[in-house]
Amino acid sequence: MPTGRMFSNSFSFKFADSMRILSCLVKLVMNSILTAKRSSGWLVLWLFGLCVLSTAERLPRAEPKTVGMSSAHLELIDSLVAEGIKDGKMPGCVVAAGHKGKLVFLKAYGNRSLFPIPVPMKIDTVFDMASITKPVVTATSIMVLLEQGKIRLRDRVSKLIPEFGVNGKQDITVEQLLTHQGGLIPDNALKDYLDGKEEAMKRIYSLPTYVEPGSKFVYTDVGFILLADIVERLSGEHIHDFSQRYIFRPLGMEETGYNPINGLQIRAAVTEKRNGSWIEGEVHDPRAYALDGIAGHAGLFSTAEDMAVYAQMMLQRGSYNGKQILNPQTARLMTTDYPVSSGIRGLGWDKRTGFSSNRGEVLTDLAFGHGGFTGTVLWIDPGLDLFYLFLSNRVHPDGKGSVNHLAGRIGTVIASSIRSGHETLQPEVRDAEDSPIQELGFDCLTGLDVLQRGGFELLRGKRVGLITNHTALDREVDWIVPILHEAIKVDLSALFSPEHGLRGRLDIPEIADEQESQTGLKIYSLYGENRKPSADQLKDLDCLVFDIQDIGTRFYTYISTMGLAMQAANEEGMEFIVLDRPNPIGGDVVAGPMIDDDKLSFVGFHSLPVRHGMTVGELSQMFAAELGLSKLKLRVVEVENWDRKQTLDQTGLLWTNPSPNMRNLNQALLYPGIGLLETTNVSVGRGTDTPFEIIGAPWIDAIKLSKSLNRMKLPGVTFVPRRFVPESSKFANESCEGVNVLITDRNVFEPIKTGLAIATTLRTEYSDSWEVDRYLRLLGNQQVFEAVKKGDSLDEIMLKSRASLNAFRVRREPFLLY
Repeated sequence: MPTGRMFSNSFSFKFADSMRILSCLVKLVMNSILTAKRSSGWLVLWLFGLCVLSTAERLPRAEPKTVGMSSAHLELIDSLVAEGIKDGKMPGCVVAAGHKGKLVFLKAYGNRSLFPIPVPMKIDTVFDMASITKPVVTATSIMVLLEQGKIRLRDRVSKLIPEFGVNGKQDITVEQLLTHQGGLIPDNALKDYLDGKEEAMKRIYSLPTYVEPGSKFVYTDVGFILLADIVERLSGEHIHDFSQRYIFRPLGMEETGYNPINGLQIRAAVTEKRNGSWIEGEVHDPRAYALDGIAGHAGLFSTAEDMAVYAQMMLQRGSYNGKQILNPQTARLMTTDYPVSSGIRGLGWDKRTGFSSNRGEVLTDLAFGHGGFTGTVLWIDPGLDLFYLFLSNRVHPDGKGSVNHLAGRIGTVIASSIRSGHETLQPEVRDAEDSPIQELGFDCLTGLDVLQRGGFELLRGKRVGLITNHTALDREVDWIVPILHEAIKVDLSALFSPEHGLRGRLDIPEIADEQESQTGLKIYSLYGENRKPSADQLKDLDCLVFDIQDIGTRFYTYISTMGLAMQAANEEGMEFIVLDRPNPIGGDVVAGPMIDDDKLSFVGFHSLPVRHGMTVGELSQMFAAELGLSKLKLRVVEVENWDRKQTLDQTGLLWTNPSPNMRNLNQALLYPGIGLLETTNVSVGRGTDTPFEIIGAPWIDAIKLSKSLNRMKLPGVTFVPRRFVPESSKFANESCEGVNVLITDRNVFEPIKTGLAIATTLRTEYSDSWEVDRYLRLLGNQQVFEAVKKGDSLDEIMLKSRASLNAFRVRREPFLLY
């Protein structure tokens, strides 16, 4: 592949270096003018550094195939970025990747500004790195001080900053600040910064703790502002001067630092407006801006090529181009695993937490990285000898862009482009046969993942009531309750739990209100005396958020809880936000009888067939429209990368038992048919290890029933005679005979037909024993029930059960999201 295709908008090194030397002469001439306008001493120092290091060697470039990577595979990035720009996720970006010490991908896309005029993105665009400042500047500076013997991780912050040791903060350590476990508030009020840095720091010193120090991970900017203060106190230098002296100048990172000036400023990507003017080359973060643009949590500016040098230094255990920034053991200490309450962090780095949605799916456990609010992402993986950068200004022009998921997908492409050792590569022409993007196995993202990727923007500044249970996990298997509780600018105020309780462990008729142990929040049970939130419970809330994994069957009560909560929110004119999840048994099949209007109940909330083939987000839209919830402000945060034909095992999402007796996907697939029987005098396996996979009763002959069912030659299923003794529930401690229902081919298996076949057989062969009248409870359709009771053939019953399904398909079509 020609170099120009992979490294677009770039010059050769010789020409670029010549231009840098020439620019230095200009900078020297302008130096006196600039210093007259800006009195800061570090400005002069930085200008001098720019000149001295103008010919510093950048990370050498190489064609991907020379280091064992597929060029054709990397070209998939083009379509991903194009899609992101088209969808308004960002105006443009620069993507870079390095492997085996070489820069193998560097490309600019789209625009660095849309307003006041469109300006194309270039590979030398200067980006506001936002929170990437935390690991690259502040944490690295702390590591340098550690090596200098000036600080220890276990040092109390109050020892280093005596004014800080008040209001329960006296025992907080440096390590706790680096891992966001210091118990500090995510962000203190912006007004605390309006009287200058000195007053701002005094107000930070006097803050009370937000949570018990050391008890949980709470991502906080305040902690890193304090770490920068520690650097200044121990070194006598501002964090800018210190990081230039010990990190960036030794590495030749001439385009990296705070408050970019001159040529760097005019190359900066534009972010949002401040005081009526577009922000270009000034820090976007309002607190860092109030601190004169220099802070421990934000304020760093850099380019892709400069950040590539830093990343390579970390891959080389602290050294680059003969310069030792950190000793190998220090670099290893900084990036090792530090377990926190919601995952794993490094010292200043993310590894696996709720903030890791921008992490590539196939990175190794050694990977560490970080993202920035403005749309910047850096991940470094020693296990693959790889790094990647996604640099954007996603907040331009209106703050609504969202790139974390896109960056993660691009990271997956980059990591998966690594092939075998380059000496065994096939000719480049073979790369054209690489698998298309849809075959890469990009995993599904739930609504919760998408919400996190967007920085919880939908919930910012709102008092949130959360209707959830244990199934609301993100891709990193972190639970929504601590995620929202720790989210910056989200006020999680109350919890509401459905049947089986918040932890999904209770199988009792009623559940009482309680208190959540980790957060101390009140849990209002929606499966007790009340099934619907009361006006009193909602009066102090701005919105309700619903996130529960449904099972795709009408009589599973979680969708009833959602519908009733929507009605309550409508009565209060509230916002109702559904974090969608895939239908685990697929969304393309609609089956089973429709419920009659006079049979609606808590186990049959709305006019639906037994198997509706919809997600909870889609159902919420149907409920809102068909129940006339005109005052409800409904928002659905959609699932991504889910095809309606996919069942849960094809999404990459973790199976979590949605209720105590729903223990695997096979049981979920059987449930629409087998579950219909459980209100009758038949055990459906509750109290055994395999609920919904077996049915039986003391009055059934196992061999006789299995022979009768197998003679029907039902598609995709077979029946094995079985004897079992339930330990609880129906027929507890009684010997039952029945059948084990084995799915042999999921592609043709029909759960409703199977369930109705069992019902007709029980009615025909055990008419004196089987209490058929109870079958109507969950079936919900009088006509189909009468056909079963009368002993009609299975074909006749199936014909009746399909009545009105076509009309339902037409009804549901406007509400389908996928």
